[in-house]
Amino acid sequence: MNRFGINVELKNVPSLDPEFMPMLRFNRAFLEGAEKPVSVAVERADGQMATCHTLIHGTAEMAEADCYYIERLVKTILWMKGGFRVYVDDRAMYDHLSAAYAAGGQQDFDQDFMGNIFEHAFEVVLTDAVPETKDSPKAMGGHLEGCRIGFDAGGSDRKVSAVVDGETVYSEEVVWFPKVTADPDYHYDGIVAALKSAAAHMPRVDAVGVSSAGVYINNRTMSASLFLAVPRELQEQKVRDIYIRAITDTFGDVPYSVINDGDVSALAGAMSLDDTSVLGIAMGTSEAVGFVDEQGRVTGWLNELAFVPVDAAPDAMRDEWSGDIGCGVKYFSQDSVIKLAPRAGIELEESLSPAEKLKVVQKLMAEDDPRAAAIYENIGIYLGHTLAYYFDLYGCRNVLLLGRVMSGKGGDLILEKAKAVLADEYPDVAEKLTPALPDEKFRRVGQSMAAASLPELKK
Repeated sequence: MNRFGINVELKNVPSLDPEFMPMLRFNRAFLEGAEKPVSVAVERADGQMATCHTLIHGTAEMAEADCYYIERLVKTILWMKGGFRVYVDDRAMYDHLSAAYAAGGQQDFDQDFMGNIFEHAFEVVLTDAVPETKDSPKAMGGHLEGCRIGFDAGGSDRKVSAVVDGETVYSEEVVWFPKVTADPDYHYDGIVAALKSAAAHMPRVDAVGVSSAGVYINNRTMSASLFLAVPRELQEQKVRDIYIRAITDTFGDVPYSVINDGDVSALAGAMSLDDTSVLGIAMGTSEAVGFVDEQGRVTGWLNELAFVPVDAAPDAMRDEWSGDIGCGVKYFSQDSVIKLAPRAGIELEESLSPAEKLKVVQKLMAEDDPRAAAIYENIGIYLGHTLAYYFDLYGCRNVLLLGRVMSGKGGDLILEKAKAVLADEYPDVAEKLTPALPDEKFRRVGQSMAAASLPELKK
C-alpha cells in the first residue's frame, strides 16, 4: 500500500477492508526518511500544554506527505488531549494548518468543536519556541463510604445504581432515546427519574457521580452526542449544566462529579484490576475512551478517540458527524459492525436502529455463522494494529475492552485476533500491554458503581 509516496506493508490485513492502512504503520514509514525537525503544541485550559517534537521531510517532492502527517498529528493531539490554540515552528506547516483549521476549512468541525468547548476562538500560531508539555492530572474516584448514587448515561440506555458503603443495593437499566430527541426537558426528566429511583432505595443521598458520553469540563456539558438533536440555541440554557441542575434540584447541596464515561470505565477497570495505567475502551454507540495514569489519576484529557484517525487509507469510511474519514468511531463501535456486515454477506434491514442491527449480527455470531465471525475477526485486526498506536500515544500497561460490541462470542474473537496481531506485528508492544475483557470483579464494580465513587464526601 502506498500513499503520498509512503509505502506501508502489513502481514495482517482485514479481509473485508483490504485497503486499511494503520496510522501507526503510516507514521513509522513516513518518519524513516524524515530529517527536518518540527515541533507542535496544543494549548488547553489553564495553560496546560501538549507538545510533540517530530520530523518531516521538508522537500517539495514530499510536501503533500508532510502536510498530511502534521495535520493528522495535530488532529490526534486535539482529540486525545483537547485544546483551542496550536503552536508550530515551521512556516510551511503553519500555512497548511492555518488553512485546514480555519472556519470553513478542511478541519472546520474540529476547530468549531474545540472553540466551543473551551469557549475560546480556535487559532494557529507560528512561533520560534514552541511551549513545552504541561499537565495537571488529578486523583478522582474510589470513594465508597456513605449512601451514593451512580448514574451512567448511554446513547441507548441509562443505568443507575444505589450504593451503600461500597455495596450496590439497587440498580436499574432503562431504554431511552436521547440522541434523537430535540427537547432537553426529555433528557432532564430522564436523569431526575433515574436519580429518584435510586434514592428510593437508600435512607439518604450523600453524593452523586455521573458517567456520561461527551466532553465535560468542571462538571459542565461542553459537548455530547446525547444532546445532538437539541437546538444549539438551547445548549447554553438547558444542556451545559443539566446534570448539575438535576442533582441540586433533586437533592440540594450534595457533592457531585460529572465526567466522561470513558474515564469512568478506566476508573472501574483500575478498581477491579487493583492496578493503574489503564486505558478503557467502550465499544458501543460510539468509541468511548478513558485513561487512568500510572499514579491512578484522571488526566483531564478529552480522550475522544472516536475522532482520532486510525486509518490513513484515502477511501476510509467517513464519519457522518465530523465529516472526516478514517477515525476510530467507524472501527470500534457498532458502526464498524454495521459497516462490515454487507461486505461479509449480511444484509441488515434499513428500518432497524443501529443497536438492533448489532443484535442481528450478535445473534448470528451466537449461532456460529461464519459471516458474523468474519466481521469480528476484521474488527480484531483493526484493534490489534490500533492498540499498538494507542500504546504509542498513552504508554498504558492495561487496556480494558468494554461495550456491547465486545459482548458474547464476538468480543472473545475480537480480543483473540487483536492479541494475535499484536504478537505478530508489534511484539515489543505485546510484551508491555495487556488487553482484557472485564471479569466478574469488574462486573461487580460496574460503570454506575464506579461513577458513584467519584465524589469525595464533605468533611
